[in-house]
Amino acid sequence: MAIITYREALNQALREEMRRDPRVFLMGEEVALYQGAYKVSQGLLEEFGPKRVIDTPISEAGFTGVGIGSAMVGLRPIVEMMTFNFALVAIDQIVNQAAKILYMSGGQYNVPLVIRGPGGPAHQLAAQHSQSMESYFYHVPGLKIVRPGTPKDAKGLLKSAIRDDDPVIFIESELLYGTKGEVPDGEYTIPLGVGEIKREGRDVTIVAYSTMLLLALQVAEDLEKEGISVEVVDPRTLRPLDADMIIESVKKTNRAVVMESGAGFAGIATVIAAIISEQAFDYLDAPVERVTGANAPTPYAKNLERAKAPSKERVIAAVKKVMAI
Repeated sequence: MAIITYREALNQALREEMRRDPRVFLMGEEVALYQGAYKVSQGLLEEFGPKRVIDTPISEAGFTGVGIGSAMVGLRPIVEMMTFNFALVAIDQIVNQAAKILYMSGGQYNVPLVIRGPGGPAHQLAAQHSQSMESYFYHVPGLKIVRPGTPKDAKGLLKSAIRDDDPVIFIESELLYGTKGEVPDGEYTIPLGVGEIKREGRDVTIVAYSTMLLLALQVAEDLEKEGISVEVVDPRTLRPLDADMIIESVKKTNRAVVMESGAGFAGIATVIAAIISEQAFDYLDAPVERVTGANAPTPYAKNLERAKAPSKERVIAAVKKVMAI
């Protein structure tokens, strides 16, 4: 298998799906001439031309609405948010239109739309550009939500999202674009709603996704040296959530730590912790621990930004707490 960056994996997925299906097109700010703010769309304008790789005005509500309308009449648009924080400008289009049209039309109109781009904490992008937006959309029936943590998953899940007949919120990460990993040669997809055990373990389950997955794997490696065997579970898709995989892991290890980079209150970690407590209570040897970002806006200062985010030390402490060490 080739070893490529997360950014290159996304680019491959876009290129392959645009070659496969002429109905697929990409639109957003700076996606064409500039080749994407993070170079994810590099080379696509040259290959597919300006009718399928479209630079838009700075108007998220406008071009998201264009994406929804074109999806309703048979195209398969990919709308890029330069950062997912800007999706707040299009929240009515996403929540009241894209998510509800299938239901409100009595099944007459599907909305095969992918809204993708980076989200979550990055390198000193401050409060308005560092929010973990998945919890905003998690509450909305009709949306699927994907947060891949590896190049392999990014490519396989984006291809599946583009082929899906429902609107998909596909959130990447600035912190992951340059990370590298193995990506299978040839055609492959990863089904939405199917998680993966990234590391087998016996003593405790850590549930983590996106950037937190990499931190969880580092923690697992460090704790292995202390004789603690950590199983790392990556949901990959947050909605639909592979709850069965998470529950089976917890039944094996009897302990759980759930991570997320967001502010924690009413976040994804809260939901997953509740599911574990409800469905695996009799198997738990300790209450579920959550390790999340601090419930505060993300500061610009590097030291404060680092203090807000989950740290290796906090995760290790949570693992040892559930193990009563």
